[in-house]
Amino acid sequence: MQKRKRLPSNKPADARSRKSITACIRCGTCCKKGGPSFHHADKRLIEEGIIHSRWLYTIRKGELAYDNVRERLLPVDSDIIKLKGQNDSWTCIFFDESQRACRIYAHRPMECKALQCWDTRRLEKIYAKHRLTRADLISEIEGLWGLVEDHQRRCDYDTIQKLVKALDRPQKKKTRKQLIEIIQYDSEIRKLVVAKAGLNADMLDFLFGRPLTLTIQNFGVRVNPSGEKISLMPPIRRSPAC
Repeated sequence: MQKRKRLPSNKPADARSRKSITACIRCGTCCKKGGPSFHHADKRLIEEGIIHSRWLYTIRKGELAYDNVRERLLPVDSDIIKLKGQNDSWTCIFFDESQRACRIYAHRPMECKALQCWDTRRLEKIYAKHRLTRADLISEIEGLWGLVEDHQRRCDYDTIQKLVKALDRPQKKKTRKQLIEIIQYDSEIRKLVVAKAGLNADMLDFLFGRPLTLTIQNFGVRVNPSGEKISLMPPIRRSPAC
């Protein structure tokens, strides 16, 4: 079985070695554990083109995501817009490994300014407040916003979670069919907006969130795409929590 990528944590790798640290030593640990989430104060960074939407992805309402403060998977109660990682890793797209520095340091997002790995209280205070959403950024773009809203309605995570829980019930054949239809729609709308609307494929994770073929794994279901068809595989066996 393919090994699943571990979710990042904002805890220092060795907390004991950092007890005496009171200033950033540019080790890069924070930047390698995932990009920041965006807040209303960061809106201008996107509007002014300092951070392009193709470098963003959306964790959609109801999606299971790792909460860096509570340190566990939780469903989010609204959009969370985050910076992508580099080369399919968690390392922030703006982290310069050779220089151990941020490429947009003067214009870094609010969470980056607040984070101090030796004392995370400032970050914890703002972490879940005034988060930026897709509506804040694109609700006035006629046509595009309608597609995003329709996708959110048809690929609602609350509905998906209910269907996943019902997979072992008597009507499981019907439930499986409904779930596959949702996953297929999610896949097809992404292809459509690139082919018909000419949108950059790099913007899809921002507009529609990450593909359901990936995110549904956090609900314990695996997807096996085969050509034009999609099938569901047995639930992922999870190890007991420590």
